[in-house]
Amino acid sequence: LAHRSLKTPFHAPSDPPLSLLKQLKALMCGITAYLGKRQAATVLLSGLARLEYRGYDSAGVAIINGGELTLKRKVGKVKELTAVAKDLPGDVGIGHTRWATHGEPSERNAHPHIPKDQGFALVHNGIIENFVALRASLKRKGHEFYSDTDTEVLVKLIDDVMKAGQLSLEEAARQALSQVVGAYGIVITSKTDPDILIAARMGSPLILGVGDQEWFLASDASAFLEWTRQVVHLNDGEMVAIDRRSEQGYVVSTISGTELHPETVQLEGTLEQIEKGGYKHYMIKEIM
Repeated sequence: LAHRSLKTPFHAPSDPPLSLLKQLKALMCGITAYLGKRQAATVLLSGLARLEYRGYDSAGVAIINGGELTLKRKVGKVKELTAVAKDLPGDVGIGHTRWATHGEPSERNAHPHIPKDQGFALVHNGIIENFVALRASLKRKGHEFYSDTDTEVLVKLIDDVMKAGQLSLEEAARQALSQVVGAYGIVITSKTDPDILIAARMGSPLILGVGDQEWFLASDASAFLEWTRQVVHLNDGEMVAIDRRSEQGYVVSTISGTELHPETVQLEGTLEQIEKGGYKHYMIKEIM
């Protein structure tokens, strides 16, 4: 699936079409993720604050510490999320600002989303075009849904594939994404393996930041420029698996599993220049 023009509808024949505004909102949501030696909450919340220009109606984080996953979600501004999440312990986690497309602005529709056993958490930008058909299939298998979002469908799909095939989270994500039609940028954190982060991109921006034994993921590099300017640009159809136990720290591959060796780039310029990516306005940057 190539990067789509915003003139192209994001819907499958069996799913209700979304307005152009909702399509844009889905791509404008903000993602942050961190794995390293710092307090994850500080990095995630700072990153979400830098992504506020993208527009949103709710925000949330999921942070792993001591084998426990803590989920905090709030309707409203990042400062309201910060009030309840800033002191959370843990050095790995994910964060998200959401602009409602499927379902009203509410805590149950806010990201991150989790499966029933809370084994992992996922954030997602974009629109899953065939989510109606996927949800119906998963309901027939006994899965229950607690939100109105297409993102929860992806979470339950990954969980179903992982448990049915006794697969690793990374391999389950690969196989689940092969069933998905639409645009996505996703990041997953695992309660059972807090040394990893998994991310994938198709039609929605996602960038990897590389520091000194720490790694960042975001929909815009401005979210982590305070800590590193070394980045790897992920392309459509690519996945990155970060593992702090490995010598390299991360592996980039196609979603189908072919290993890649992308260049690490040093970002130059002022923060404002990097944030706008050479465009006069933030909105033009996102559309282009």
